[in-house]
Amino acid sequence: MKRIGILGGMSWESTQLYYQLMNGAVREQLGGLHSAELILYSVDFDQIEKMQHRGDWAALGLLLASYAEKLVAAGADGLVIATNTMHKVVPTIQRHIDIPVLHIADCTGQVIEDRGLKRVGLLGTKFTMEDAFYKDRLSDQFGIEVLVPDASARHTVHDIIYQELCLGKINAASKAQFLNIIQQLSDNGAEAVILGCTEIGLLVQQTDTQIPLLDTTVIHAQQAVKWALS
Repeated sequence: MKRIGILGGMSWESTQLYYQLMNGAVREQLGGLHSAELILYSVDFDQIEKMQHRGDWAALGLLLASYAEKLVAAGADGLVIATNTMHKVVPTIQRHIDIPVLHIADCTGQVIEDRGLKRVGLLGTKFTMEDAFYKDRLSDQFGIEVLVPDASARHTVHDIIYQELCLGKINAASKAQFLNIIQQLSDNGAEAVILGCTEIGLLVQQTDTQIPLLDTTVIHAQQAVKWALS
């Protein structure tokens, strides 16, 4: 079994799900008392959030690369970054380490391709919905058309993520807003909707809507275990 390094804490509300999902997947596949070999480096998210909203991405890349180097030194064979947004700085991180980064968009794109889907909606932070690093990767590598909500809805989704979900707050009114935005994406032609922030699955589940949801936290964790056991 390969050893997975998890760069987490962004936020820890979803990082704990990675731990549960990875261990559960290994036990399901190997049985008995088997569990995943994991090394976790959990960061102080407050500093990172402030740098994100200042647009200080170059410094963020170097900071996360320094954390990734610690995971390599601890014996990680591959790296999972337990957040969608910070995959924006994967190129910088990868230049500083000699183990693979298991990219969350690649894991999600593979699932979308396997399901034969061509057009999907994307929810996440404004950085994930508006910047090119995520949408273009899905488009260029998998031929997937990515739809995002309008500007007002993007603002709503972003604020709920940072002001509620990252703090562990689950609000029924916010859930209703998310479901309305998901329906709008479906009405605009999305065949499924990517929950492209690792906290969104805390608020919205597949049982809440008939529209297929692609929970990146679950997908990323499952694909990491598949890699570790390959």
